[in-house]
Amino acid sequence: MSRPLLISDCDEVLLHMMVHFRDWLDEAHDIAFHLDGRDFYNAMRYRDGGQVDIKRMWELLDGFFDTEMTRQTPIAGALEALHALSADADVVVLTNLAHHRRDDRTRQLASHGLDIRVFTNQGPKGPALRAIIEEYRPSRTVFIDDLAQHIESAAEIVPDVARLHLIGEPLVAPHLPCAFQQGHAHARIDTWDQALPWLREKLHGTGS
Repeated sequence: MSRPLLISDCDEVLLHMMVHFRDWLDEAHDIAFHLDGRDFYNAMRYRDGGQVDIKRMWELLDGFFDTEMTRQTPIAGALEALHALSADADVVVLTNLAHHRRDDRTRQLASHGLDIRVFTNQGPKGPALRAIIEEYRPSRTVFIDDLAQHIESAAEIVPDVARLHLIGEPLVAPHLPCAFQQGHAHARIDTWDQALPWLREKLHGTGS
């Protein structure tokens, strides 16, 4: 009999990213990064007030993942929850990183005690979710992400999947669009102690 499947994003779901990126930009590049809901481009300003151009923005983001992934720290309760859920469900990570970073992300999570299969993706996550589900053929599937656009993509491509919008970074959570309010997520829960019972029900229970 097939097992249920949990597919989770990583940054701001399992590991803090934005605050560490902000601190690195300040320390290494004299750039202020505002965690107030602006998009990445408009969130970055040089200390003299100048705009960081889009090309430089992507270079900085790549640079963070090139050298600074060791800065990232677990979101409270996340890794413990995944360990608990993996006892009777398959658990994988779907992360929007370039494919050549898959092994880096796998090693990063292992360094925090989480040995888990990692899938990388570019763009909307719905097609990648469908491919993972076709491989695992689970009894039921739950998807977690911090970005509303990926929840929406999942709703469009794999509508039978239970979808949780979880933003584990409290400095960011109030400012991002809510997929639950938009009608694309089945729930919005931002802490793992509250998310774990919901996830257990969706993976093993009969709730809708």
